[in-house]
Amino acid sequence: MKIRETHIVPVITEKIRLQEYAVSIFASLPTKSSLKKALKKELILLDRQPAKTSDWIKEGQKLELLESENPVRKVFTLKLEVIFEDDYLAVVHKPAGMPTSGNYFKTIENALPFNLKESKAKDALPAPLPVHRLDNPTSGLLLVAKSKSVQVDLNRLFEEKKIQKSYHALVSGTIPASVILKDKIEEKEAETRIEILEHFQLKNESLSLVKAFPKTGRTHQIRIHLATNGNPIVGDKLYGKNSEIIKKSGLFLAATGLEFQHPLSKENMNFELPLPKKFREIKSFAKNT
Repeated sequence: MKIRETHIVPVITEKIRLQEYAVSIFASLPTKSSLKKALKKELILLDRQPAKTSDWIKEGQKLELLESENPVRKVFTLKLEVIFEDDYLAVVHKPAGMPTSGNYFKTIENALPFNLKESKAKDALPAPLPVHRLDNPTSGLLLVAKSKSVQVDLNRLFEEKKIQKSYHALVSGTIPASVILKDKIEEKEAETRIEILEHFQLKNESLSLVKAFPKTGRTHQIRIHLATNGNPIVGDKLYGKNSEIIKKSGLFLAATGLEFQHPLSKENMNFELPLPKKFREIKSFAKNT
């Protein structure tokens, strides 16, 4: 096997076992769990022999991390719009009607290697991975990790609620004013701030164009909160009803805003998509009726 990283043990002042010493010495093994997995697969050598967690570490020893043999992965040749990319992460525009990931071939995850450049990071992932999901019928900004350490960092930022996402939605009925929705979802706390952008009539139906800012990340959170409020998203067959005037246009929900701090450069990353075409068409049609 090919050697990925090498580490020579420097002067150490106290006895220490490998399981404590080796955490974070390899860039591609930033956590205890990743170290344990590598040891279990015998991907770490201590002086050319498979290392064990119980091994004692001594000055001058050589630790080597081997490349893992990854199965050949089929790539889905779907062209995506790449909004941003470097060696560590990417932001892509997910089209509606396509699953982010899952036990299917035709997923955004399987299309990422076709659209993104190979990472030159020391801890590059075997293939780029989304760090969150967008529902199958939802379009918009999807954040992708290209290295293991950045994947860990982005997951932590999501847990700490330091990644802000915003969505545009077209809903049935009139929401009179901006509101914060806090209905629990599956007995768990959930919060979505709704900002009113515009009200209009389409034939005999009242519609509201809103921006949604989810504070938590429950499954289908925005869709459930708006439906529970009496304003289901247009085209939501699961939580709403088919619109009598808007047919075959899918779900009117799009992830249009994404803001976070780059884990390595610490630069503030702020992305905003324009209002999707199908939203603009409905607004234009409403004004002309």
